[in-house]
Amino acid sequence: MYEEDDLLPISALNQLVFCERRCALMLVEGHWADNEHTVIGSLQHDRSHRQETESRGDTRICRGLRLRSLQLGLSGVADVVEFHRCRAADPSEEAVVLEGVEGTWHPFPVEHKKGRAKPDRADEVQLCAQALCLEEMLETHIPEGALFYNASRDRLDVSFCEELRALTIASSARLHQLVAANTVPPAEPSRRCRGCSLYDTCSPNLVGREQHASRYVDSLLHEILDNQETDQ
Repeated sequence: MYEEDDLLPISALNQLVFCERRCALMLVEGHWADNEHTVIGSLQHDRSHRQETESRGDTRICRGLRLRSLQLGLSGVADVVEFHRCRAADPSEEAVVLEGVEGTWHPFPVEHKKGRAKPDRADEVQLCAQALCLEEMLETHIPEGALFYNASRDRLDVSFCEELRALTIASSARLHQLVAANTVPPAEPSRRCRGCSLYDTCSPNLVGREQHASRYVDSLLHEILDNQETDQ
């Protein structure tokens, strides 16, 4: 169980799954740089994080809902949490009561993203963390949510299966380890690096070359010392 002062941002899980070095550069060293992707994404999140509630039939839409989990040590703001009105046959353990509103409701978190679906599970982990926060706050069970990608206009349902929950819990623990260690992991250059807003700060290819040169110098030095010992 974490204390309030120990809470880390839910959004950092997305960075962690994408690249631990990028995550550490941001959280440990405080680096941040904008590119067109981060600017557009920030504008979209600013709009969705305005606290508003509206009703559409049997759905109540809450924007900018603040989230927290002392078990995971995370806090943040949900883009959207939909509350779907329960039918009489729905299982009671998945239903919540909303203050000042009749009936019972199913929470359904929806995370908005600027681009398109990614090959890794970063977005799913971030969304699952939101669900785990809601479960702790509302004392309920949330089986699924959705990711909405603005570029493609796709809305993808995400099942919070045991595998994804385990990955999210492990990622949260790793995030706290990374921050507690107060170090930045070495670069692992890949094609994804070019689209990163911290590319110039990280300099992954330069770091890789420096590491390679360092290994070469070390091996050369060991060879010279070995030759000197042989001559003696």
